[in-house]
Amino acid sequence: MTHVNIQGCNPILHARSKNYFWEGKGALSVKTFKNGRAFYQAGHGHFAVDEGNYLLLNRDQEYSITIESEVPVESFCIFFPEMMVEEVYHDTMASNEQLLDNPDFSKSKSVDFVEKTYSDQWIAAALLQIKAGYTNKPFDRTWLEEKLYELAYGLLKAHRQVNNEIMKLPSLKASTRKELYKRIQIGHEFISAYFDQSLTLADIARAACLSPNHFLRNYKQLFGMSPHQFLTEKRLQEANRLLLQTDKSITAICLEVGFQSPSSFSGLFSKRFSMTPSQYRQKR
Repeated sequence: MTHVNIQGCNPILHARSKNYFWEGKGALSVKTFKNGRAFYQAGHGHFAVDEGNYLLLNRDQEYSITIESEVPVESFCIFFPEMMVEEVYHDTMASNEQLLDNPDFSKSKSVDFVEKTYSDQWIAAALLQIKAGYTNKPFDRTWLEEKLYELAYGLLKAHRQVNNEIMKLPSLKASTRKELYKRIQIGHEFISAYFDQSLTLADIARAACLSPNHFLRNYKQLFGMSPHQFLTEKRLQEANRLLLQTDKSITAICLEVGFQSPSSFSGLFSKRFSMTPSQYRQKR
């Protein structure tokens, strides 16, 4: 495990572990993982983080992380120095004239990100670039500071996109729309984290602290599909990965991803990928 210090902060945590647990709170942070999955609990949310996404947690958010894996899971997490994102936010909202007259950003309000897993391609590429520069060459603090400012700008762009998504939800009050969005996302993350288990709409809505009908109606409006459709797609994508990357039997994979019937799994898989699981495996 390695840490690097900038401005009194440990901005990078790079480690590998098969089994790990930690709980507490810290700086605004971005969590990424490779070769496995990490589970987070933060606030009312449950999050599964793997190679296909990253998790964003706000400053002072209490959370726990659990890793249980047969192979070492590689973590690469970035922690932003205090007020760095607020500085970038201030600079992007003000004109050059305003910045010349008043460069002080100390009174800028803190940015309240929606805590969820993201899949933004630009940010994913930026994170890979930081990781490559950090691991493959002598460490340069100035270079890292520049990359953190660029990453902060990318996170704020993603934040604006989230605000646009919040506007899609029906409510006259902005605060109601934002709270509803957060709760729907909690339900969405709950499906992503526990897709391999037996889930009902009531289970998912309960995790989101919404009634089943209220959750279903707004979930479909936000994501353009039902929770059950997303759950099925999530299971099929995981089955896809296991067929290509492991030698587990098709029946074992069917059960591992949460399907109960091999025949229904085969039918759904064939409809989704235009070939049977056996034919798909032959692509390896």
